[in-house]
Amino acid sequence: MKILLVAEYRDGKLLGTSSELINFASHLGAESAMFLVGSENELPGYNGKLYLADIGQVGEFNPSQHKQLLLEVIEKEQPQMVVLPHSSYGWDLAPRIALALKAAQISEVVEIKDGNLVVPSCNAKLRRQVKATTDISVVTLQGGAFTPAEDPTGTPEVIKVEAVAGGDLQFGGYEEAEAGGVDLSKAEIIVSAGRGIGKPENLAIIENLAKALKGEYGASRPVVDAEWADPSRQVGTTGQTVTPKLYVACGISGAIQHLAGMKKSEFVLAINTDKDAPIGEIADVLAVADLKQLVPILTEKLNVL
Repeated sequence: MKILLVAEYRDGKLLGTSSELINFASHLGAESAMFLVGSENELPGYNGKLYLADIGQVGEFNPSQHKQLLLEVIEKEQPQMVVLPHSSYGWDLAPRIALALKAAQISEVVEIKDGNLVVPSCNAKLRRQVKATTDISVVTLQGGAFTPAEDPTGTPEVIKVEAVAGGDLQFGGYEEAEAGGVDLSKAEIIVSAGRGIGKPENLAIIENLAKALKGEYGASRPVVDAEWADPSRQVGTTGQTVTPKLYVACGISGAIQHLAGMKKSEFVLAINTDKDAPIGEIADVLAVADLKQLVPILTEKLNVL
């Protein structure tokens, strides 16, 4: 199988998702080439052909130009799969490419199993295996799902591609989201609530432990979607990415979207009734217990210290 990886530049920098694309290709055992609208001053560690368009000429966001350049590279390489990060860039470009190629699109891939691509469904409560029936498919990868143990190394064979001047959009820059709520990225201790807390009233248990630890409380997406916690408290790919010294995951199963937002925590304590919950794979300590019993006991002990 041959695949074309589409790396991403943002705000003048090459994003680390390029290493996840390379690792995905390795997991598939596929031959690969890469496409990038970027700069020769910052290239990914990669041993393969890299089709490079000058970001100064094309711009970071120029859908019609990026699509046309990518279609030209696809015509040269004839891949069976085009792979992009599941980011705002990938969300925008992938369907444009899929439509132009009349190709199947598979979004938010989190795993490869038995040769099939695994994607979440039912608000990430379930997973399903899918396979494209078209000759070429367009795929986006969930951030954090294919993070390699070590960053790839190598020097790509750079092949420059030239863009025709024009395009119906002019990129003006990025705008910071309006600040609101709490900035969990600065917290050294975070206690997060998952679906396992059972009901909104039990969020107080999590808040009390966070206060006893002199930290902040966070939440998984299901808790925020249920409106039990403010969106500013959400940890994960669609929330905040955090790197605290201590992360306490309470009733969180460990969906890849959540793990991607907290897996760089220095120490992870997970409390879950399921000893096989995915969160246990990255936790330093997994307490198999009912959080509604264990968390109040921990809080009481901490308050008397």
